[in-house]
Amino acid sequence: MPFMDSSSPSSSPSPPPRVRVAAYVIRRHPSPALLVFDQVDFPEAGTQVPAGGVAPGEDPERAVLREVAEETGLTGARVVRRIAVDGRPHPETGQPRLTAYLLLDAPPEGPGEWEHRVHGDGGDAGMRFACRFAPLPLAHPLADAQDAHLGRVDPRWVAQGESAGRGRPDEARPLR
Repeated sequence: MPFMDSSSPSSSPSPPPRVRVAAYVIRRHPSPALLVFDQVDFPEAGTQVPAGGVAPGEDPERAVLREVAEETGLTGARVVRRIAVDGRPHPETGQPRLTAYLLLDAPPEGPGEWEHRVHGDGGDAGMRFACRFAPLPLAHPLADAQDAHLGRVDPRWVAQGESAGRGRPDEARPLR
Protein backbone atom coordinates (compact mmCIF):
# COMPACT_ATOMS: atom_id res chain seq x y z
CA MET A 1 0.00 0.00 0.00
CA PRO A 2 1.33 3.44 -0.76
CA PHE A 3 0.81 4.66 2.81
CA MET A 4 2.55 1.83 4.64
CA ASP A 5 5.72 2.61 6.55
CA SER A 6 8.70 1.02 4.83
CA SER A 7 10.91 1.73 7.85
CA SER A 8 9.44 -1.09 9.97
CA PRO A 9 11.58 -4.19 10.31
CA SER A 10 10.75 -6.84 7.73
CA SER A 11 11.59 -9.70 10.12
CA SER A 12 8.94 -8.73 12.65
CA PRO A 13 7.56 -11.73 14.56
CA SER A 14 4.07 -10.19 14.73
CA PRO A 15 1.51 -10.74 11.99
CA PRO A 16 1.31 -8.07 9.29
CA PRO A 17 -0.95 -5.17 10.24
CA ARG A 18 -4.50 -4.99 9.01
CA VAL A 19 -4.62 -2.09 6.55
CA ARG A 20 -7.64 0.19 7.07
CA VAL A 21 -9.08 3.58 6.22
CA ALA A 22 -11.14 6.01 8.31
CA ALA A 23 -13.21 8.90 6.95
CA TYR A 24 -13.58 12.42 8.24
CA VAL A 25 -16.58 13.40 6.11
CA ILE A 26 -17.23 17.09 6.70
CA ARG A 27 -20.39 19.00 5.81
CA ARG A 28 -19.32 22.65 5.86
CA HIS A 29 -22.66 24.49 5.69
CA PRO A 30 -24.36 25.95 7.62
CA SER A 31 -21.44 25.22 10.01
CA PRO A 32 -18.78 22.45 10.06
CA ALA A 33 -20.09 19.03 11.05
CA LEU A 34 -18.56 15.53 11.00
CA LEU A 35 -20.36 12.42 9.75
CA VAL A 36 -20.60 9.95 12.66
CA PHE A 37 -22.75 6.96 13.54
CA ASP A 38 -23.81 4.78 16.44
CA GLN A 39 -24.62 1.10 16.09
CA VAL A 40 -28.32 0.83 16.91
CA ASP A 41 -28.06 -2.73 18.27
CA PHE A 42 -24.66 -2.23 19.99
CA PRO A 43 -24.62 1.25 21.55
CA GLU A 44 -21.70 0.21 23.76
CA ALA A 45 -19.50 0.36 20.62
CA GLY A 46 -19.62 4.16 20.90
CA THR A 47 -19.87 6.90 18.32
CA GLN A 48 -17.62 6.29 15.32
CA VAL A 49 -16.66 7.56 11.88
CA PRO A 50 -16.92 5.30 8.82
CA ALA A 51 -13.88 3.01 8.73
CA GLY A 52 -12.89 -0.42 7.50
CA GLY A 53 -10.44 -2.63 5.67
CA VAL A 54 -8.68 -1.98 2.40
CA ALA A 55 -9.04 -4.84 -0.09
CA PRO A 56 -5.88 -6.17 -1.78
CA GLY A 57 -5.00 -3.88 -4.68
CA GLU A 58 -7.53 -1.23 -3.60
CA ASP A 59 -6.23 2.30 -3.11
CA PRO A 60 -7.15 4.16 0.10
CA GLU A 61 -9.25 6.77 -1.73
CA ARG A 62 -11.46 4.14 -3.33
CA ALA A 63 -11.65 2.15 -0.08
CA VAL A 64 -12.75 5.16 1.99
CA LEU A 65 -15.53 6.05 -0.46
CA ARG A 66 -16.69 2.41 -0.40
CA GLU A 67 -16.69 2.30 3.41
CA VAL A 68 -18.63 5.57 3.69
CA ALA A 69 -21.29 4.28 1.27
CA GLU A 70 -21.47 0.82 2.91
CA GLU A 71 -21.71 2.03 6.52
CA THR A 72 -23.83 5.16 6.07
CA GLY A 73 -25.44 5.00 2.62
CA LEU A 74 -23.93 8.40 1.83
CA THR A 75 -22.78 8.78 -1.76
CA GLY A 76 -21.40 11.82 -3.52
CA ALA A 77 -18.65 12.58 -1.00
CA ARG A 78 -15.36 13.78 -2.45
CA VAL A 79 -11.92 12.85 -1.15
CA VAL A 80 -9.92 15.99 -0.36
CA ARG A 81 -6.67 14.55 1.02
CA ARG A 82 -4.98 12.05 3.28
CA ILE A 83 -4.44 13.30 6.82
CA ALA A 84 -2.38 10.74 8.76
CA VAL A 85 -1.53 7.08 9.18
CA ASP A 86 -2.18 5.74 12.65
CA GLY A 87 -0.33 2.62 13.79
CA ARG A 88 -2.13 1.95 17.07
CA PRO A 89 -3.15 -1.70 17.55
CA HIS A 90 -6.78 -2.74 17.84
CA PRO A 91 -7.99 -1.63 21.31
CA GLU A 92 -9.60 -4.96 22.21
CA THR A 93 -7.54 -7.60 20.40
CA GLY A 94 -4.15 -5.88 20.35
CA GLN A 95 -3.74 -6.99 16.73
CA PRO A 96 -1.53 -4.71 14.63
CA ARG A 97 -3.23 -2.34 12.21
CA LEU A 98 -2.44 0.69 10.08
CA THR A 99 -5.29 3.13 9.57
CA ALA A 100 -5.09 5.89 6.97
CA TYR A 101 -7.32 8.84 7.90
CA LEU A 102 -8.74 10.75 4.94
CA LEU A 103 -10.62 14.04 4.75
CA LEU A 104 -13.75 14.10 2.59
CA ASP A 105 -16.20 16.83 1.67
CA ALA A 106 -19.83 15.79 2.07
CA PRO A 107 -22.43 16.76 -0.50
CA PRO A 108 -24.17 19.94 0.74
CA GLU A 109 -27.68 18.50 0.39
CA GLY A 110 -29.23 15.65 2.32
CA PRO A 111 -30.54 14.94 5.80
CA GLY A 112 -28.73 15.84 9.00
CA GLU A 113 -29.51 12.41 10.48
CA TRP A 114 -30.81 9.06 9.22
CA GLU A 115 -30.72 5.32 9.89
CA HIS A 116 -28.89 3.01 7.50
CA ARG A 117 -28.92 -0.78 7.30
CA VAL A 118 -25.70 -2.25 5.92
CA HIS A 119 -26.21 -4.43 2.82
CA GLY A 120 -23.91 -7.00 1.24
CA ASP A 121 -22.16 -10.04 2.62
CA GLY A 122 -19.42 -8.48 4.77
CA GLY A 123 -19.10 -8.63 8.55
CA ASP A 124 -21.30 -5.53 8.96
CA ALA A 125 -24.16 -6.92 6.80
CA GLY A 126 -27.52 -6.34 8.44
CA MET A 127 -26.20 -3.92 11.07
CA ARG A 128 -28.20 -0.74 11.64
CA PHE A 129 -26.33 2.52 12.00
CA ALA A 130 -27.86 5.76 13.29
CA CYS A 131 -25.97 8.33 11.20
CA ARG A 132 -25.75 12.07 11.74
CA PHE A 133 -23.62 15.12 11.13
CA ALA A 134 -22.25 16.15 14.54
CA PRO A 135 -21.26 19.80 15.00
CA LEU A 136 -17.54 20.53 15.29
CA PRO A 137 -15.83 20.63 17.67
CA LEU A 138 -17.32 17.41 18.96
CA ALA A 139 -18.95 17.48 22.37
CA HIS A 140 -17.34 14.10 23.26
CA PRO A 141 -14.40 12.06 21.97
CA LEU A 142 -15.16 9.24 19.51
CA ALA A 143 -14.72 5.53 20.17
CA ASP A 144 -11.22 4.14 19.61
CA ALA A 145 -9.82 7.72 19.60
CA GLN A 146 -11.05 8.09 16.02
CA ASP A 147 -11.18 11.86 16.49
CA ALA A 148 -7.44 12.00 17.25
CA HIS A 149 -6.54 13.60 13.93
CA LEU A 150 -9.31 16.21 13.60
CA GLY A 151 -6.89 18.85 14.90
CA ARG A 152 -4.69 18.21 11.86
CA VAL A 153 -7.57 19.37 9.68
CA ASP A 154 -8.52 22.34 11.85
CA PRO A 155 -7.12 22.94 15.37
CA ARG A 156 -10.52 24.24 16.48
CA TRP A 157 -12.06 20.79 15.87
CA VAL A 158 -10.40 18.95 18.77
CA ALA A 159 -13.10 17.35 20.96
CA GLN A 160 -14.08 19.43 23.97
CA GLY A 161 -12.56 18.12 27.19
CA GLU A 162 -9.94 16.12 25.30
CA SER A 163 -6.84 15.45 27.38
CA ALA A 164 -3.54 17.00 26.32
CA GLY A 165 -1.65 14.86 23.85
CA ARG A 166 -4.54 12.54 23.01
CA GLY A 167 -4.94 14.26 19.64
CA ARG A 168 -1.53 13.04 18.49
CA PRO A 169 -1.13 9.31 19.14
CA ASP A 170 2.49 8.25 19.55
CA GLU A 171 2.29 5.85 16.65
CA ALA A 172 0.71 8.26 14.15
CA ARG A 173 2.35 10.45 11.59
CA PRO A 174 0.98 13.15 9.29
CA LEU A 175 0.83 12.67 5.54
CA ARG A 176 2.03 15.56 3.45
